[in-house]
Parts: sequence; C-alpha cells; structure tokens
Amino acid sequence: MERVLALGQDMALLWTRYAPLYLSGVVNTLLLAVAATVLGCLIGLACGLLNTIPIHPQDRLPRRVLLRLLRAVIRIYVEVFRGTPMVLQAVFLYYGLPYFTNNAMRFDNVWAAALLVVSINTGAYMAESVRGGILSVDPGQTEGAKAIGMSHVQTMVNVILPQALRNIMPQIGNNFIINVKDTSVMFIIGFTEFFAAHRYITGVNPMYFPSAAIEMLGYLCMTLAASALLRLAERRMDGESSYELVQADALTMTAGTYRRRTRPQDEGGALT
Repeated sequence: MERVLALGQDMALLWTRYAPLYLSGVVNTLLLAVAATVLGCLIGLACGLLNTIPIHPQDRLPRRVLLRLLRAVIRIYVEVFRGTPMVLQAVFLYYGLPYFTNNAMRFDNVWAAALLVVSINTGAYMAESVRGGILSVDPGQTEGAKAIGMSHVQTMVNVILPQALRNIMPQIGNNFIINVKDTSVMFIIGFTEFFAAHRYITGVNPMYFPSAAIEMLGYLCMTLAASALLRLAERRMDGESSYELVQADALTMTAGTYRRRTRPQDEGGALT
C-alpha cells in the first residue's frame, strides 16, 4: 500500500511539473490518429472497390489487363504494409527516401511524414476490411440492383456500400484505437506525440515508472473514450431496438401478395 501511495505522489508531482507537455502530446496523438484513420479509410475504400470490380471473359482485353494489374499492385501494397512494422515503415519513408533519391524526395515537415506513414498503414488494413464488407453483402442485392437497370457504380454507391459500411464499422473503430497506440512509434522520426513527451520527461527526470504509469492511464482513457463513441455510432446506425408492425387500413399483405380488406357487410363473401 505504501508503494502505491508513493507511486501516486510521484505521478502527481510529474503531472504538476509537466502537465502542458503531456497534454500537448495527447492532442498531437489524437489529431494524428483521427486524420490518419480518415485518410486510411479513404485509401482502403478505393483499394477495396478496385478489388471488387468484376472481370468478365467478354470484357475488352485492355480493361481486363488494367484491372488485373491494379489488383496486383494493391495486393503488393497490402502485403508489404501489413507485413512490416510501422516503425520501420516510418524509418524507410523519412530517412530511406532521401538516401535512395539523393535528397530529391525528403520530408521537410515531420507532421506530413507521420500522417503519410500512419495513413498508408491504415489503408492497407482497411483495404481488406472493405473488400470483406462488400463481399459480406448478400449477392442478391447486387442482382436485384442490376435487374432494375443500375450500373456497377450506382449499385455500389446506393445499395452495397451503405450496408458494407455498417459491417466494417467495428473494424474502423478498431483501426482508430490501434492508431492511437501505434502513433507512439512516430518518435523515431521526431514527431512529438504522447509517448515522445514521456521520453523527453524521463530524459530530464529519472522518474521513469511514474511517467510510464501516466502514459498508460492516458492511452487507456483515449482508447476507452474511442470505444464508447464507436458503440454509440453503431447503435445509431442500427436504429431503434424495437419495431411495431404498421398495417394499412385498406390493404393487408398475406404470403407476399396484397389483397383488399373486406367490408363488414361483405364478410363471408369473395374478396374484392
């Protein structure tokens, strides 16, 4: 118990001294996570849509070649960025590109570099989530849309994507929570997020564990708040939990066909 009290006192002391630095790191972490998740979702949406464009044998050869080439490029992109750590991706893009291009391609703004790294990493994961969300929609939805003359784009925008969005909402929230935590590796390129604040504070103050405890509580609060907002968004998208069957006065549906209700004086007679 004494150790717990001592830890609490050390944490309070650190917070009193370095609260602005901790809070600045929290703000930078949340801004980067939100912006990168939005951009990553757009990248994943584009990749997912391209991956689900149907290729038919009767299509023109240039179209089939182009679509297969795009799918190959997307597959390489997804496998590379899902199969390598984000910290190494940051090192390669921030330090490797200037090295291989003789400083022709270099980032003068660390914010832009961090945003690019986290966005393309998120996009690689979202590409598969979007593809899976689209494929999870009943194929009858697509067939019905085509039966009434809708094009592939119209079918996707008006029929498939609204349903797929609900299916991938948990994954979007999960990626945001992952980004909140994984932005901690951006200190490697000099981005001053929440974990970078911890590294600076422990560099000038030997109270490493109390500062790490503050970091843990901070990340936990951010992720719990994100989870609560995600559950709220899912409930809003689901609509009301209870429904009432509304029947028209003039028409009733029986076994999928409509029939007009009989008037009291016609009961026992034929339906009209």
